[in-house]
Amino acid sequence: MVLGGGTAGELVATGLARAGRDVALVENRLVGGESRYFACVPSKSLLLSARRGETWEMAVARRDALTGHRADERIVAGMAEEGVTVLRGRGQVTGPGRIEVDGAEHGFGDLVLCTGSEPVIPPVDGLADVPLWTSDGALSVPDLPRRLVVLGGGPVGCELAQVYAAFGSQVSVVEASGRLLTAEAPFAGEVLADALRRMGVDLRLGADLSHVERKESGLRLWLSDGGTLDADRILVAAGRRPRVEGLGLETLGVATSPGHGVPVDETCRVPSSSGDVWAAGDVTGVARTTHAARYQARLVLANLLGEHRAADYRAIPRVVYTTPTVYAVGISPKQAEELGIDLLTAGYDLAATARAAVEADERGRVELYADRSRGLLIGAAAAGLYAEEWMSEIALAIRAETPLSVLTDVVHAFPTYGESVEAPLRELAGRL
Repeated sequence: MVLGGGTAGELVATGLARAGRDVALVENRLVGGESRYFACVPSKSLLLSARRGETWEMAVARRDALTGHRADERIVAGMAEEGVTVLRGRGQVTGPGRIEVDGAEHGFGDLVLCTGSEPVIPPVDGLADVPLWTSDGALSVPDLPRRLVVLGGGPVGCELAQVYAAFGSQVSVVEASGRLLTAEAPFAGEVLADALRRMGVDLRLGADLSHVERKESGLRLWLSDGGTLDADRILVAAGRRPRVEGLGLETLGVATSPGHGVPVDETCRVPSSSGDVWAAGDVTGVARTTHAARYQARLVLANLLGEHRAADYRAIPRVVYTTPTVYAVGISPKQAEELGIDLLTAGYDLAATARAAVEADERGRVELYADRSRGLLIGAAAAGLYAEEWMSEIALAIRAETPLSVLTDVVHAFPTYGESVEAPLRELAGRL
């Protein structure tokens, strides 16, 4: 029984069916998940349309075509052909080996939790009484608000701020922490902040939202620094939390708490009294990205089919698909400080590459991070055009623990942004 039909659930269920297992998948929304309908696919489509200079109407038409107009019949039919039984409805575990789906009880042997995550709505006075979007609404409706306030300067907030600013909305971003992309290296947020300001985005950094009121001409937002903003729509991009409540997991002895994912071991098995519970994707609270969900799903699938595979999360990429792109992988400077790692940092400005001159775009930088005690590359960050493509070799180097002596001997094609990693790699090798 696979509970949740998103990226991870679809992959696990289909893989097990192909291997001859009897599989049912429970989903109360759209089979295929957030990524396909309300997140990665529509957001990247709109960002591409913005770069191409398309009209908003063209961009929306392209987005909706790519998401199948948010209809899942084709996906469900394909899974049925593979042998998966799709149960539409809300599933709740009622005890070991038993699950109720909208009043009908079903039995199971193994249970795989793939219920994903849900947006967090901050407890701000008046926010619940005004028109607001989460990413679901912002990436599925045809509306183009004249004035949009984005709450949150993380990856989702930054991507959608750029989308709506590119198509003509007057966009403001409110981020209490004082900078964008607080989990990553400071330079990454600075490069992106400069790009957004050049597009006309009003960044209110270091201020929080105090309360919201309706006015005759829209909405009025009061900020903690005394400032105000007027808007027609508010987009809440203040993070997501694993969807664990109301699943009945306590009947299996699975300990959960609001805001936290279900605990998993290195094989993605969930400690429980029944011993037959697994989890993959955002519900685990680990590396919350679509590609991480796919990775965990492959681990669950392999382990259910008799192999033994353990997860290694050292090199899961984190990407913000703005222009310029922000890419990070491995340990960030903030994480290194928290873990007490003696970090060596070396960087390089993309403006020094020939590719930057060819592209007529000198924005961006790359930084590489090495653990002095181990003499290995353990993290990296980049902000620049196409960084999601040319930084993949660094993810491989971190995962494979490739010696710096090998990395410094790699030859990159000319002229590419990939050349920008050569100088910092040599610097790190020399300092170590």
